[in-house]
Amino acid sequence: MTDRPYTDDDLRAEAARQHDQILDEALEFAGVGESMQDAYVGSTLQGDEGSTWGEAVDGEAFGEAQEKIHALIRGAADVSEWAVNLGADGLQPDGHTLQLGTKGPAEEDPDQPFVRLHFAFRPDAPAEDRDRFVMELSKVVLRNL
Repeated sequence: MTDRPYTDDDLRAEAARQHDQILDEALEFAGVGESMQDAYVGSTLQGDEGSTWGEAVDGEAFGEAQEKIHALIRGAADVSEWAVNLGADGLQPDGHTLQLGTKGPAEEDPDQPFVRLHFAFRPDAPAEDRDRFVMELSKVVLRNL
């Protein structure tokens, strides 16, 4: 029992609420365009050189890209609680994923995952250990479906 009127879970829940609120307020449509202007288009990077969105796309095409990016942001899952809990646990998201059961909602739609697992590891976990863990877990999951 502590002498404070809240729990660690209360702290995490409030941090997640504020994280989501800050993201929501920061991602207004105009702000997306402003943020894009001087950011590099990832596929154009070769070393430290590449094109920014403002250089690569202009006029109506820039507006279309801005709309698509804004729609992706608005449609993104609220992972605020997950992000706060990862940080509190000292874990960092990793690029590894395990995806199962692709099926489009309709015949003409592209495949959509039924489930996708994302991984987070301790910062000091070596890359080969991360790879091995995800590979072994994948084998176990697939073997038991």
